[in-house]
Amino acid sequence: MKEVEFNLLEEPWIRLLRPDCRVEEVSLAEALYHAQDYRDLAGELPTQDFALLRLLLAVLHGVFGRVDASGQPGEITSPKEAVLRWKSLWQLGHFPKKPIGDYLEKWHDRFWLFHPERPFWQVPEAAIGTEYSAAKLNGELAESGNKLRLFPAYAGAGKREMSYGQAARWLLYVNGFDDTSAKPKGKGLPSTGAGWLGKLGLIQAQGKNLFETLMLNLTLLQDGNKLWGKGCPCWELPERRGGERIQIPLPDNPAALLTLQSRRLLLYREEGDKVTGYSLLGGDFFPRENALAEQMTVWRTSQEKKDGPIVYLPKRHDPAKQFWREFPAVFSQTADTRPPGIVSWIVQLQNPQDGCLDRRSVIHFRIVGVAYGDKDFFVTDTFSDGLSFHAALLDELGMRWRRLITKEIRFCEKVAGALGFLAGDLAIAAGGGGNSAPQAARERFYYEIDLPFRQWLQDIDPDWDVEETEESIRSWRAKAQQIARSLGHQMVFQAGNAAFTGRWVSKEGQKGKKKEEKVFYSAPKAYNIFLASIKTIYKEKGGA
Repeated sequence: MKEVEFNLLEEPWIRLLRPDCRVEEVSLAEALYHAQDYRDLAGELPTQDFALLRLLLAVLHGVFGRVDASGQPGEITSPKEAVLRWKSLWQLGHFPKKPIGDYLEKWHDRFWLFHPERPFWQVPEAAIGTEYSAAKLNGELAESGNKLRLFPAYAGAGKREMSYGQAARWLLYVNGFDDTSAKPKGKGLPSTGAGWLGKLGLIQAQGKNLFETLMLNLTLLQDGNKLWGKGCPCWELPERRGGERIQIPLPDNPAALLTLQSRRLLLYREEGDKVTGYSLLGGDFFPRENALAEQMTVWRTSQEKKDGPIVYLPKRHDPAKQFWREFPAVFSQTADTRPPGIVSWIVQLQNPQDGCLDRRSVIHFRIVGVAYGDKDFFVTDTFSDGLSFHAALLDELGMRWRRLITKEIRFCEKVAGALGFLAGDLAIAAGGGGNSAPQAARERFYYEIDLPFRQWLQDIDPDWDVEETEESIRSWRAKAQQIARSLGHQMVFQAGNAAFTGRWVSKEGQKGKKKEEKVFYSAPKAYNIFLASIKTIYKEKGGA
């Protein structure tokens, strides 16, 4: 076998989606040169696509952090200059080939998947690490040596080996989302936790094609207003980092952060251009507290000790929650949360003085994430979701609407709670314990209300006058209540005859009283309480 083989700048390995929904594999260089011709990345998992997106963004930062759209050298020295450079690229509608080609040619030798000294995204020192098969490398399988899936997505040779291109895609995925199952080889080494991307509540802006998606996420300013430090992606490091579990300073530039080597990896291959496994060690890490240079995550506040400092931590997404239920945390500054840097960047781009983005256009955001089990020891699920609305909702003039949307989400949470109480009371009235019924009822409500809420959110025009705004909110509340009442009605009729008849249930007395109290539960009573709750919710301060 050749010592130097499969250069990612020339060989096809990145899966992209054509406008006609065909999937093609192209090289890294072709993905950038023709990004405007593809709708999106089309890897095996959304999380894999996110890791690939960050790689492409790191290349763009390496290029356009140093030269302008015409290829003329020049560091970005002011926020105004950063926005103007971004605008010039956006107006082209495609990435200029020459500056990207010059950059990739300079670093061509750092993109060999197999190389004796600098294999891409790998280090030879990882050979002493924990060894895994190709089935563990494949995120669609994620099998360890002693826990096999009953119904795997691959079988036979598909589990034992993979092509070079497929291995390259999963190499990025494992680096970002690896679990904590691998044990250190050295003694007394710190815990690095899951891969960096696995610790985050990941979010990206989404365009009409891959070029627009890359541009919208190309944050040339930190949080939309601060200059970055000098860019240095991992392939530009003069010496590779091969040590196990190394704590490094928080990177001050996006290129370094986007190419963070959370794991030390080394692929194993056999004749026939097949990868059969890999070895792994813990890699670079830094404290996640106040790591605000990371632009693609949601943040929450935390205070470990009563008198201790308040810090920001990345907030993972809840796979059981629709994205719109996180709207307040993602798109509004609150006492407990901080918007992602990518959101602040989009707000900056739609500043009328700069004229980069039309604030009246519809913008789309996507979230992805990995759910782990048992202290991040293994992956239990991967998930993604998206949300579309007018970009103007994000700026200063959209603040009033953000408050109104947040209020409606809170009302939905209370309505879901009322349906949960109804389900519990009906279960008790029918003779059951009612333990699982409330959660099922809440989930059913969110399922039924999901598409209507998304449509209402997308239809909102922040420039509506007072009368149009009030009409929109009245219409939405009527829809939400109609859905809730309809579900409640169904639940009552499905409760059965025993629930209609009802029964007395012994309850513990109030605090300080030893005598038990008896409470009567019946379907009609429970439904009347539910209807009254709905009215109360929407008559609260700020309600209807």
